Amino acid sequence: MPDQLIFGMEVFLNGLMAGVLYALVALGFVLIYKASGIFNYAQGVMALFAALTLVGIMEGQVPFSHLINAIFGTEIHHFGWHVPALAAILLTMVVMVALAWVVNVLIFKHLVNQEPIILFMATIGLAYFLEGFGDMMWGSDIKTMDVGLPQGINEVIDETTAGWFGYGFFIDNLDIVATVIAAALVFTLIVFAQYTKQGRAMRAVADDHQAALSVGISLNFIWVMVWSLAGFVALVAGIMWGTKSGVQFSLSLIALKALPVLMLGGFTSIPGAIVGGLLIGVGEKLFEFAIGAPYLGGATEIWFAYVLALIFLVFRPQGLFGEKIIERV
Repeated sequence: MPDQLIFGMEVFLNGLMAGVLYALVALGFVLIYKASGIFNYAQGVMALFAALTLVGIMEGQVPFSHLINAIFGTEIHHFGWHVPALAAILLTMVVMVALAWVVNVLIFKHLVNQEPIILFMATIGLAYFLEGFGDMMWGSDIKTMDVGLPQGINEVIDETTAGWFGYGFFIDNLDIVATVIAAALVFTLIVFAQYTKQGRAMRAVADDHQAALSVGISLNFIWVMVWSLAGFVALVAGIMWGTKSGVQFSLSLIALKALPVLMLGGFTSIPGAIVGGLLIGVGEKLFEFAIGAPYLGGATEIWFAYVLALIFLVFRPQGLFGEKIIERV
């Protein structure tokens, strides 16, 4: 088998893995947009905030220690204990649910029936607030995250492909774990939305707020639930990306990678977020491998996703799985 074809197969597999991580972030956008019509610009910062909180709890860090020390002249930084990863994840989830409740009560409860652009601007404000609040709470230094996930080359795949092709594929164990977790998460969310009472209520609110209210569905409950689910998805994405590249400001920028995923898959479709993520992940890797690096000087991964998304917008604005909205006048 030609060497270029073998290398292309390795690039394809790595693209699939990267696409799953993009899809994880896009899922948070879809959940909130599907239930409330709000494009949540703060989703990437929520992933950063969740990751910062998780690391802070695991290390027993005192919240707002920098602020406390600056005001009172103390040198307090840690409680002196370490929290196990699983317990820290559960505590972080509690924090994200509390954040969802606060966001709903203090912000979006007062913006019911406002124009979409106002709601969008509110999420921009929320993003910058959370970014500064997270730094103030846990510090802005770069943190490493270790929740026990396996990392490094997968020896089984390396040895197997070396036996088949004479060349061992480099597939990271962390990417494999992320793929399995993302697949399980998507399956669970689809079952939740389709077959549970709360999931059907969420879809009813998405279709028509007034009709949902008339049959006794609480908008506040649904929105807190949806923001909590988005917080959970942000936590999972934060764990994967934080383990891969460290917990730092750039983690919040992964939201930008989710935008072309949403344009391709559609803003209202959970399966669309997955398919869009895989298309972007595979497409950018293969384009860089086949065209970008050999003919264009490389570094084409960043803009390829947006070019592909723009082409889709021209011919199919609602994305592959999005709902086509028709307004009759």
